[in-house]
Amino acid sequence: MTGSVAGERQWFGHPRQLARLFTTEMWERFGYYGMRALLALFLAEHFLFGDTTVGGLYGGFTSLVYLTPLFGGLIADRIMGSKRSVKLGALLMAVGYLGLCFHGPVAKPVFSYGGQTYDLKVEKRGEDKVQSVVVPGRGAYEIKGNDDGSLTLLGNDGAVLPKVLPKDSYESDGVRNPFWVSMMLLSLSAIIIGNGFFKPNISTIVGSLYAADDPRRDGGFTIFYMGINLGSIISQFFCPLLAIWYGYEAGFALAAVGMFIAWALFQFDGGRLNGYGEPPAGSGARTATFVTLGALAAIPVAWFLLDNTMVNAAAAADAAKAGTGFLGYIASLPLLGQVMFSIFFAAVIGIPVWAWRVGTKQEFHMMVVATVLIIFTVVFWTLFEQAGSSLTLFAERNTDRDILGIYTMPAGQAQIFNPLFVVIFAPIFSLLWVWLDRKGLNPPTPYKFVIALVLVGLGFLVLVWGGGFADAEYRVPLFWLAFLYLLQTLGELCLSPVGLSMVTKLAMARVVGLMMGVFFMASAMAQYVGGIVAQFASVETVGGEVTNPKLSLETYLGVFQTIGIGSLVVAGVLLLLSPWLTKWMHGVR
Repeated sequence: MTGSVAGERQWFGHPRQLARLFTTEMWERFGYYGMRALLALFLAEHFLFGDTTVGGLYGGFTSLVYLTPLFGGLIADRIMGSKRSVKLGALLMAVGYLGLCFHGPVAKPVFSYGGQTYDLKVEKRGEDKVQSVVVPGRGAYEIKGNDDGSLTLLGNDGAVLPKVLPKDSYESDGVRNPFWVSMMLLSLSAIIIGNGFFKPNISTIVGSLYAADDPRRDGGFTIFYMGINLGSIISQFFCPLLAIWYGYEAGFALAAVGMFIAWALFQFDGGRLNGYGEPPAGSGARTATFVTLGALAAIPVAWFLLDNTMVNAAAAADAAKAGTGFLGYIASLPLLGQVMFSIFFAAVIGIPVWAWRVGTKQEFHMMVVATVLIIFTVVFWTLFEQAGSSLTLFAERNTDRDILGIYTMPAGQAQIFNPLFVVIFAPIFSLLWVWLDRKGLNPPTPYKFVIALVLVGLGFLVLVWGGGFADAEYRVPLFWLAFLYLLQTLGELCLSPVGLSMVTKLAMARVVGLMMGVFFMASAMAQYVGGIVAQFASVETVGGEVTNPKLSLETYLGVFQTIGIGSLVVAGVLLLLSPWLTKWMHGVR
């Protein structure tokens, strides 16, 4: 069924089925963003992974989350149907969130020097945590981090360990139970596969509520996307709080509850969605069983890719530091990174060449523009998606999250600023573009991308400037982190709404689907590269804790300054290209 029938009950002037889809999406995003707010901190604090591994694993996970909808949408269109796909995806994601609740005891912190391994003791003193190396028969020596990256062992007489351990002469890690690590990866894999079935298909059902020429269509999607931000705001407030009060399992459990509600809303819809998102003719229960078994079989594949990413995360970072060159770095990447870089580069080079050979001159021009803008999209989302990794760790380690002396914001909760600003400014931007269009001042798409890149870069540079206001404990006021999120959200509102529309307008008719696939591939690519950027912001930790907050702050601000300036340079390049790109768009705006 496509389009609503005259005389049907309405919901705010829209088909009543939109209410069910709105609440389902709200609860699904509640689960996902609640989990995302905790993930990087969970990996660093519970499993005691170093920042390099956290960044790599987080980037690998989120890239697969963005990649699998390509396959989930295709399977739904040809075999499964959108509605059954949403139910399957919701159930897999709920099970994944629930699985994260079962993560075993905290990894045992250990310290290695000179081929010997020692236990680490981490104690809380007031608001701070203090690490000590336990030397059998001699006691525990408190660790003091120095500005040059070395460690001083307080009270150490130097008989067993040197009083000062030079930088890179020691290692800190955690002894992790392989079963619980595998359980964590398996849970993330279920979320990945479930998202692939859920995410593209609920949007498809929303589209099917309206006829192609229905003027309410854009408004319906606007309401639907408000559900995304509403769910995100609620979960990113409550899940980190529960994690602080009762442990990470409580935060993940709340995310699971949200996802089970989303599943129940679809599973027990009372016939409200009959006729929407139905499977293709001839697709019965046997087909659904086959697809379900295939989805379950895909979970170990995702697990393998995540495990490979986790194990090899440090190798790629070491290759970058060793200056092996671009090809050497690509060769050192985990399997997922090698595959994604290879496919993406083949696409952005091969598609324009193909368009030049088989298309008209105008089609070639427009395909080149689409490809170029997709590449710049990767740059924007790479920086924007630091929110869940390096910026969350920065919020935990080097941000004063005290609000008026009455509330201390959990680090994971800092991600809430983005959806809050979207809710506030999205209606304003929507009206702004309409007003500018009436005045003949609405900038072409390439210039909107320039503005987005400038804003995301300025966000990081503003935070670097705010570093000058750090307190005696090297914590930057929360205002500056919120200001970063404000600027980045404004950039998002310049780029995100026009991205996919731009691809569909510029692509040759016979390859619109392929170009949409490349666009989503670019989003996945940005997530992966975002993990790489987060690795460059890695801070040395011992027992999961920073030893020198001054050095930590300098490391973060140094990386943020580099990527902030880099974003402005990229924006400058795009600005120079924009007149040419606009001309080659042949009137498409």
